[in-house]
Amino acid sequence: MKVTWTLCLLAVPAVSAGAQELPPPIIDAHLHALRATDQGPPPLAFCLPVTGYPPAERGAMWGETFLDFTKNPACADPVWSAPTDRELMERTLAILEHRNVFGITSGPQVQEWEVAGGGRVIPGLMFNLGRLAPPVDSLRVWFAQGRFKVLGEVTIQYQGIEPASPDFEPYLALAEELDIPVGIHVGPGPPGAPYLGSPRYRARLHSPLLLEEVLVRHPNLRLYVMHAGWPMLDELLALLWAHPQVYVDLGVIDFALPPAEFHRYLQRIVEAGFGKRVMFGSDQMVWPDALEFAIQNVESATYLTDDQKRDIFYHNAVRFFRFTDDQFTGHRR
Repeated sequence: MKVTWTLCLLAVPAVSAGAQELPPPIIDAHLHALRATDQGPPPLAFCLPVTGYPPAERGAMWGETFLDFTKNPACADPVWSAPTDRELMERTLAILEHRNVFGITSGPQVQEWEVAGGGRVIPGLMFNLGRLAPPVDSLRVWFAQGRFKVLGEVTIQYQGIEPASPDFEPYLALAEELDIPVGIHVGPGPPGAPYLGSPRYRARLHSPLLLEEVLVRHPNLRLYVMHAGWPMLDELLALLWAHPQVYVDLGVIDFALPPAEFHRYLQRIVEAGFGKRVMFGSDQMVWPDALEFAIQNVESATYLTDDQKRDIFYHNAVRFFRFTDDQFTGHRR
């Protein structure tokens, strides 16, 4: 998710000497390997839990308002984003290790993170259209070589482009042909995204129903809706009902929304009968502790059974990405 968010810092307990059994594995279907400056000049602050965002008198002034919001937090104990690329990577990898997380990871630093991650970083291709978009033939080579495993995060919403656009069609055709999972950003950018460097971003593109023509055109495509299409709940439920091959992830909504709103949204999806198609995602960008906070938010869901939580954290992603259990065994801390 190409946004500026800031997270509450949650300490990772120190690991004692010697090998220890790790907790059950978690698959994060939506993780990023970014530079520390990619979401704005660090440090950027945030207060959790989220209660809301400040209003602006008019849209043109929102950039100044939001910058002040991230630089001058209103709480007594704000937390700040990672100041350097190295610290960002090391802190994130430490949480992956501590929590036994394996992340579908995209961003400009993904190759470096994959090398450093000890098998916990599964490389995805962050993708957008435009003059810098790689040609389809390059993607064919990269995926054949195993350089990337997932086409995502696809961020064409920020350009005001619908998933069914003819410009995106050749990439979808390739993904269906090669059986490449595709994760498409459908839902929230930062509050006020059109005034924060994405002038073509449109809220109407939150609609999960814009994926229908893509799904009918490519019935064998493995596609998941990033951010679960928030806040278009009824449209999401209609899509999941009509297209049983579609999955969703919980990226960003599990840490950047007020908790009551996140839980209301997730509870409705599960109570509608789609709990087997929900995957955990953090959308961790430059605030490593977003991952820890997102995990805790799902763990605290009293309306979920233990089996439902394990489905969201692990089993659903294993099924969707066609992983095997032995890919996630043998790791120790």
